[in-house]
Amino acid sequence: METGAPYSRALLLELDFIGKESVLHSGGTAAEEESMRIAGRPRNRRAWTLRFLVTLVVAVVASLAYAKSTDLDPKAIAYTLPDQIHWTDDPIGAKMAVLQGDPSKPGLYVVLVKWTPGHFSHPHFHPNDRFITVLSGTWWVGTGAKFDPDSTVPLPAGTFVTHFGKQIHYDGAKDGEAVLEIVGEGPATATPAESK
Repeated sequence: METGAPYSRALLLELDFIGKESVLHSGGTAAEEESMRIAGRPRNRRAWTLRFLVTLVVAVVASLAYAKSTDLDPKAIAYTLPDQIHWTDDPIGAKMAVLQGDPSKPGLYVVLVKWTPGHFSHPHFHPNDRFITVLSGTWWVGTGAKFDPDSTVPLPAGTFVTHFGKQIHYDGAKDGEAVLEIVGEGPATATPAESK
């Protein structure tokens, strides 16, 4: 039987050996031992269980060593784990993490924005289209130059949004945190557009 893991064949052979050896050392008559061998059940279960557990521990350790030996090639893939993402605070109640590019310069950028509960931006617009995916929570979005959080629309996790360039909007979070991934073309300036 081929299972794909490098230790699987050895483990199966060891388990087969353990079963046969347990029968031979069980202390029964030759006929009893032969009967147990044919049935595939060792008489000395304690010895079999102990050997099985030792073999299982060896297999787990071998699999962990195998997993470590298959580290990703940094020439092929780069990644950042969640605890390695650097978040910065924004004075309006959001946190931002730049994943790719530089939003203040021309070119592609990818950022995460985490809206904290009860915080909203005020009406503004961006020079270029922005493509947004709601990763978690509910993101509340409104359009127009009049700031009115009560008229915002809830967009749940999984929603994809396009903020069109030079179009006025405002957004944020009400009762819970909302995390967004924003992809756009820099520079990602925000021009205030609120009517008083």
